Amino acid sequence: MTIRSSMFEFSLTPSSRESTLCEGSLLAPLWVLITGLFLSVSLWAQTAPKPPAPQTGHGIEVSTLENGLTVVVKRDPRAPTAVHMLWVRVGSMDEVDGYSGIAHILEHMMFKGTPSVPAGEFSRKVAALGGRENAFTNRDYTGFFQQIPSQQLHAVMALEADRFAHNEWADAEFLHELEVVKEERRMRTDDQPRSQLFEQLQAAQWQASPYRRPIIGWMSDLDAMQPQDARNFYHAWYAPNNAVLVVVGDVDPADVLAQAQKLYGHLSPKVLPTRRPQVEPEQKGERQVSLKAPAEQAYVLMSWKVPGLTNFEDQVSTQEAMALIVLSAILDGYDGARLDKNLTQGPHQVALQAGSDYSLSGRGPQVFMLEGIPKKGVSMDALKDKMKAEIENIAKNGVSEHELKLVKAQWVAQAVYKRDSLFNQAQEIGVYWSQGLPLDTSDRMIEPLMQVTAQEVQAVAKKYFADEHLSTAYLWPQPLDAETLKKQQAAKKMGDMTR
Repeated sequence: MTIRSSMFEFSLTPSSRESTLCEGSLLAPLWVLITGLFLSVSLWAQTAPKPPAPQTGHGIEVSTLENGLTVVVKRDPRAPTAVHMLWVRVGSMDEVDGYSGIAHILEHMMFKGTPSVPAGEFSRKVAALGGRENAFTNRDYTGFFQQIPSQQLHAVMALEADRFAHNEWADAEFLHELEVVKEERRMRTDDQPRSQLFEQLQAAQWQASPYRRPIIGWMSDLDAMQPQDARNFYHAWYAPNNAVLVVVGDVDPADVLAQAQKLYGHLSPKVLPTRRPQVEPEQKGERQVSLKAPAEQAYVLMSWKVPGLTNFEDQVSTQEAMALIVLSAILDGYDGARLDKNLTQGPHQVALQAGSDYSLSGRGPQVFMLEGIPKKGVSMDALKDKMKAEIENIAKNGVSEHELKLVKAQWVAQAVYKRDSLFNQAQEIGVYWSQGLPLDTSDRMIEPLMQVTAQEVQAVAKKYFADEHLSTAYLWPQPLDAETLKKQQAAKKMGDMTR
């Protein structure tokens, strides 16, 4: 079971550095992800997120510079290290048709130099400080991070502020990196049938929502992309009033704020491009996508439009989101959960693998997915019916108190364990800020989730899984030649190495 924000659908790219591309992925191990629990803006509409209110709960200290830059610091002195992140509230959903992939290629170009730091030097300088660094692009935001000994924090803050304000590169650098991104697309999507299928499902499921565009971009858009396109995107969106600086670790919050003022305070805010609402029309019938591609196994992916968590003030919508979390976990949240027990085991086995996924977060609309690999001799339609029947059974007969207690206990344990990682703490804060949610959302979710009842789980199973809200994608496997198999294995190996 995956409860996923778009942030945590990511893969690493082999280039002159390791870029992170957050793409719609497949359920673990089919989905490439980092565990996370985050929040959404609405079911049917995309709107610009409202800035979260400053807060100091749970050790989080928030300040805002006069130019609009948000500075968030969380002191955690358990080890002499720190995680430094800069998030920009811009992602692929802020692109326009014809320019898909521009947010991601700009993320690459942010490593290609400033007047004082030549191309390639940023990563070398961070490594010399004893740190590691990377970046990620997602539908909702772009982020950059360094994990360093805490005494080196000032140095990486200066490096990050420099490229945020003074990113500069030659056309030749862009054209070279563009070819890297194209190859990334070939390996991650074009040579991977399930990734192709997911991309086509997204394009069919959404009509108005910008989530219909792939984060890495359509190849035709990449072919047409010009250096000035990336520069224009950078100058439009990379502004202090559209960014947050997040630092977690063995640091002095007052010192971090002083350094942020010194390094970023002189930057002028910008008038950002207008984010127009892109309301998704109501779906009134099942949509289907079929893909024939060289593959070893058939695969079926089902996706329903469902609500996400928008705030904590609306108790009804909050409890529905929590109930959907619990529903996904009961289906596929532990060994022996319903999909595993009823579909992949025993004499009536119909699937080699089955899973569920609830996308709780994002600035755009959210979905609940089921996926499955049919057993040999079982059709994809038969497996589809069996997976649907599991939700229908819950809608009719409910869930047990034992299942509820098990799922809730695992949730609380996960919430506690996440705090052991400075990176996870910083990452959560960045995602929450980007989506306009309280920065301590992970903690706020625990109480309403613990209050979810069997009746509430049954209610959402009844309410949101009608066929008119369903989109289904089928992968029809075709014979594999040696060269195609080699490409797919190489891409899979790369994914395994970078998870």
